[in-house]
Amino acid sequence: MSSQKIWLITGVSSGFGRCLTEEVLKAGDFVIGTLRKPQQVEEFNRQYAGKAMAVRMDVTKKNEIVDGLRLAMGSHKHTDVLVNNAGYGLFGAVEEASEQETRAQMETNFFGALALTQAVLPSMRKQRSGHIVQISSVAGVCTLPGLGIYNASKFALEGFSEALAQEVAPLGIKVTLVEPGPFRTHWAGDSAKIAERSIPDYENTAHATTKQIQGYNGNQPGDPVKAAQAIIRAVGSATPPVHLPLGEIAIDRIREKMRNLEKEIAAWEEVSVKTAFAA
Repeated sequence: MSSQKIWLITGVSSGFGRCLTEEVLKAGDFVIGTLRKPQQVEEFNRQYAGKAMAVRMDVTKKNEIVDGLRLAMGSHKHTDVLVNNAGYGLFGAVEEASEQETRAQMETNFFGALALTQAVLPSMRKQRSGHIVQISSVAGVCTLPGLGIYNASKFALEGFSEALAQEVAPLGIKVTLVEPGPFRTHWAGDSAKIAERSIPDYENTAHATTKQIQGYNGNQPGDPVKAAQAIIRAVGSATPPVHLPLGEIAIDRIREKMRNLEKEIAAWEEVSVKTAFAA
């Protein structure tokens, strides 16, 4: 029996998705990548002929998920690793974000990932193996002004994935949330979207965050190739983590949140514990 793994990776046009594709292929595995445009699919299939295949899929459209998976499963009867990578960041204060902008963010980052996860689980349950990798973010654990809606989408991804990890562990299926800090991808550049509404009162909070992040675009400390290698190492581990922060900035911010949360709990513990019915 071949030991080659079949990876299904969403959003492989650039960034983490493309870097992960190339590193997975170097490791000798096969990639089914999703792209939204027909010309991207054709180009991908020419470039990686025999080593990978692309399917057209917009993760916000259920019919394209169904059709894309049917095509993928027609060529390869199972999926060993699902990587929910497709996503983008919406910048803007919470008050500035319109309902349409907010729903679009959630449709891609949360509902799209949820739909793909639910779609591959039946085959993974049947084979009693598999690994679901959710490309989250340090923003799925720690917040910043100006990223509230993006935070919400990634917090939602983290929430269902943590529960899922407990549900599928007895079935031989693993779940890993990848939580990168700043990496040199297009997330803060071409892929970013900014809320159309702008309120001057948020100039020193939400808007300052946007300017700061856009200001270091192209100079982020994180190397996406090394991130891809870390993901492959986690998938290959007998004991992969549920949470995989990537980069010193992500680790430092998460640890700072944990310290601050503990301080806050301790400061109000006396009040908190006195909320039970009297004996």
